[in-house]
Amino acid sequence: MLRTTLAGLRLHTSRYVTTALAILLGVMFVSGTMVFADTLEADYESSVMGSATSVDAIATPEEPEVDPQAGPQPPAVLGEQDLERIQDLPEVAEADGRVEGQAVLLDSDGRAYGMTPPAAMSLGETSRFSASEGTLPSGGNEIALATSTATETGFEVGDTVTVLDPDQEERDFTVTGLVELGIDQAYSFGGAMVMDRDTAEEMTGATGYVEVNAIAAEGHTDQEVADAVSAVLAGSTEVQTGEEFGLDMAESSGADTEMLRTALLLFAFIAMFVAAIVIYNTFAIVIAQRQREMALLRCVGAKRGQVFGSVLAESSVVGLVSSVLGVLAGIGIGTLGAQFGGGLVGNTSDSIALVVTPTAVLSGLLVGTVVTVLSALVPALRAMRVSPLAALRTSATSGGLDKRTGWLRTAVGLAAFAVSALMVALTFELDTSETVPVIVTSAALIAFVGVVVLGPLLVRGIVHVAGLVLRRIGVASRLAVDNSTRNPRRAATAMIALTVGATLITGYSVVSSSLETTMNNMFEEQFPVDYQISSQFAMDEPTGGEPAEDGDGEDADDGMPDTETVPEGVQSALSSSPVVEQIMSQRTEYIDDQDVHLMVNTYIGADLATDMSSDLVSGDLEDMGPGRVALSESYAEGHTAGDTYTLPTEDGDRELEVAAVAEDMGQLSGVVLDPQDFEQTFPEQTGDDMVFVRGTQDADPSELRTAVNDAVEEHPTVQVTSMAETKNQFSDMLDIAFYTIAAMLALAILIAVFGISNTMALSVLERTRESALLRALGLSRAQLQRMLSVEAVLLCLIGGFIGITLGVVFGWAAAASALPNMILAVPFAQIGLFVAVAVVAGLLASLMPARRAARTSITGALAGE
Repeated sequence: MLRTTLAGLRLHTSRYVTTALAILLGVMFVSGTMVFADTLEADYESSVMGSATSVDAIATPEEPEVDPQAGPQPPAVLGEQDLERIQDLPEVAEADGRVEGQAVLLDSDGRAYGMTPPAAMSLGETSRFSASEGTLPSGGNEIALATSTATETGFEVGDTVTVLDPDQEERDFTVTGLVELGIDQAYSFGGAMVMDRDTAEEMTGATGYVEVNAIAAEGHTDQEVADAVSAVLAGSTEVQTGEEFGLDMAESSGADTEMLRTALLLFAFIAMFVAAIVIYNTFAIVIAQRQREMALLRCVGAKRGQVFGSVLAESSVVGLVSSVLGVLAGIGIGTLGAQFGGGLVGNTSDSIALVVTPTAVLSGLLVGTVVTVLSALVPALRAMRVSPLAALRTSATSGGLDKRTGWLRTAVGLAAFAVSALMVALTFELDTSETVPVIVTSAALIAFVGVVVLGPLLVRGIVHVAGLVLRRIGVASRLAVDNSTRNPRRAATAMIALTVGATLITGYSVVSSSLETTMNNMFEEQFPVDYQISSQFAMDEPTGGEPAEDGDGEDADDGMPDTETVPEGVQSALSSSPVVEQIMSQRTEYIDDQDVHLMVNTYIGADLATDMSSDLVSGDLEDMGPGRVALSESYAEGHTAGDTYTLPTEDGDRELEVAAVAEDMGQLSGVVLDPQDFEQTFPEQTGDDMVFVRGTQDADPSELRTAVNDAVEEHPTVQVTSMAETKNQFSDMLDIAFYTIAAMLALAILIAVFGISNTMALSVLERTRESALLRALGLSRAQLQRMLSVEAVLLCLIGGFIGITLGVVFGWAAAASALPNMILAVPFAQIGLFVAVAVVAGLLASLMPARRAARTSITGALAGE
């Protein structure tokens, strides 16, 4: 029986080619994902551990508990006496600390780099960081940049950069080196630069150490050093060995990698699910076509179990060989992904050592083989149950694929669609929560069950409607319509794989398009201006120093974030420009009174009802004026329009009438006062935190941009944000995400096309005599090829049409659950593209089978059995 099975595989190899390709692609995604993630994770661990284990003990002050409403607090530091006590320990050979603050770095255009000033630090003689290129600074006019900062700014070793001192005076430095600061998000996002200690303190005003690194004395272990350092440091300080510190950092860095691994494995699951459908369909057709062969084996003595085992053996061989090839391809894909896709999770390494674990290899082999065997299980059972005599009396047709659709099957399918529809309706009755996406996903899965069960009926119905037009086109199209309904179950099984892919891509495109439309609408409502001008956001105190003075000379010791006000000269320059129609400004003050933490805003030069419109919970912004207040919903605490709101101030409580309560996420946030009330409540706050600029209706965009840039030219720390550019960047980001995910889902589409191609090829093989008879009756080769092409296109269009319909429904439900007040947007252009892709896919799927059928000898086919 084994020899018979192997001989059958050799004889029918061509029938399994597309099945093998489907398995290969699915396994490639599984193994490639694991190799990619394992390689990135190992690279992170290596870089983190390499820097951390270069020292033996690391002491860091524990950060105080953060009050989200009170704003960020300055980081805790260790003092000079703490460092001296560590250096005096007999277990410590040498130790030094890292001083860190913030300083403004100017980019090549002379503007402040980043929304927040980058970190400016001194590493000390003993540090876990070192120069990855060049050298560390040794003098007051030298500087080193973090590699991420150098990449973003374009500065290189040898360049001259400008940094502003605390008095906003420019000071030039020569870049002597680049420093790899690892995975710390604060440095990769905000940027960092390294100076010598005196210069760092001078440029930032920082004192104290945010971290102390120690090297063990001879004869002492790193744990002994850590214990000794911990013993001499009083207060809240965490001391770890270099290895412990590195492991913690590596674990935190691995979170992003694991998230990416999970997301990619989800796409791999989709690919394998579609591949399983293709495998099942292939084996079902092949076994149905080999009924006589199976019957002959039974007649010569083969038992049912041997026939069953023969089919499973075939599937095992096909699955194993395809999985081996898939694993090899996956290793290559994982290597490319690690080299070029590491930036997705912040990796900046130029070269990465490939990591191929036994788990990645065995997982691919196991998944591919098991999925193949399970997919062949039902066809194998059918082969085992065929009566030898009955099979010998039937023709070599797909009798194993029943054409009937019974009432029970119909009832189950309709029930699945009904349950799915009810679940989708339920999502619109629930508030946005974590359970809604789960309900939407479950509803989609149940709907797929309905498609599988009712597939034959759907195929018949859609082909019947399409046939009203196709039957009028010509003989080839008429024959294609009849062929499509000849075995609707086979057609349904072939197109379901494409339906899954089309549903996923359409659903995601609806979510993406709806999200973009909704966010653009929110941009229009929240920022109905052309430009936003503000200063860099920074902490109000230098690290470890005395409280800094704010712009009015008062100590800013409230622990609140401090943003320098926009210089008055900016507004003066803007107001004189003929292309500027309106200038509005926002002033903000924070109230921190025991358990009360409030953000109080006012808008000068703006009509709240028109210029700062927001969706309202109650009231009307037209009623705003002196003695009245508008509240965002999270600050309302049950207040509605007409209620009395008590605002605590330094001069006592102030009672105001609530004019309106606005929804969160709108332009208005916190407590909004009339400018007159704000001036009376906070007389010391005379600067504008933010300025909004709206151009005239006929203003040329380039002239408006020039006017804004000219107004801020003498103020390098002022940040200019184009709202149009911000919206475009957001749209570009969504487009990148969409095309990235669509490319991954396209793998499922590709596998589905292989399945349809295989179905067509097997169908052509089954109908060899029929095709020859049609040729003998006068059907030309071109007509025969056109018949098969129309048949394949019909299958693809049916699968695509059902998938697009389900995708729109479930994409709509998913989008509504993602954001409140979601605006449904159906991307008709993208859906049209999907239809075009389905047509092309059908033509490609029919290409080889059609050519084979057209080239078959008429007399040879009619003479054969």
